[in-house]
Amino acid sequence: MNNLLDFLFKRYHWLLFIALEVVSGVLIFRYNNYHSSVWVSSANSVTGAVYTFRSSVTSFFQRGVINEELTARNIYLEQKIAKYEDARATSDLGSSEDNSSVEDNSLVKAKVISNSVSRPDNLMTINVGRNDGVERDMGVISGIGIVGVTYLVSDNYSVVIPVLNTRSRVSCTIRGKGYFGYLHWEGAETDMAYLEDVPRHAKFKKGDYVETNGYSAIFPPGILVGEIVGIYNSHDGLSYRLKVHLTTDFANLRDVAVVTDRSFIEQGALMRAARDSMMNSGR
Repeated sequence: MNNLLDFLFKRYHWLLFIALEVVSGVLIFRYNNYHSSVWVSSANSVTGAVYTFRSSVTSFFQRGVINEELTARNIYLEQKIAKYEDARATSDLGSSEDNSSVEDNSLVKAKVISNSVSRPDNLMTINVGRNDGVERDMGVISGIGIVGVTYLVSDNYSVVIPVLNTRSRVSCTIRGKGYFGYLHWEGAETDMAYLEDVPRHAKFKKGDYVETNGYSAIFPPGILVGEIVGIYNSHDGLSYRLKVHLTTDFANLRDVAVVTDRSFIEQGALMRAARDSMMNSGR
């Protein structure tokens, strides 16, 4: 206590100076309209800047949640569009209801944490794994198209073979036409791939959309793949080879979803077992 009193006594003049400055400031801004308006304006500017910054930070962190919701919603709407187009093509709107749609509870939302697009064997890492219900050979999709297939799965992460990998093969169909082939990426262009083995009798045109057909038992039918921008003959001349502009922007991909529908997993396992059985019986 004595030390405190000694400190105050030795520096009382500074304390008195500060007190007088405070009193003077209060009197000036309280009884002088000009200075008062300047103070209020400055305070509002500072407060507004603080609130703007806080709002920006809040919006930044909420943007991830909004993007995830939009991704799931876009997936649902793309399938609805595909069903409508197929129903219109067959003139059978009554059969447009289909239980193969991806429901919200069949999707595991994920973030892309590692990605490459400049190599022939591109791989992608997402932040969900076995603990989230993800298994190998599950389809990965975005809000505007397909992404790839899970390849390696750990407890909390998964490595995905994306469409932009020369080993990727995805069974696809031309929307509303019924003709199908398999999607293959040849490298170089990160927004283009080729739909191979399309039958010669198929009817289609540039601008038609390509989507998954569900035959691979990995992707449900109706997930958008891209738009036909080029039509060529296959190397052997027996089929068409279609150049497809991919709707998924792999270079800027952030939000994705893994299709964990058990029916697709069961179909895939059954098809692999059938192939293995035929290979063994042919030996």
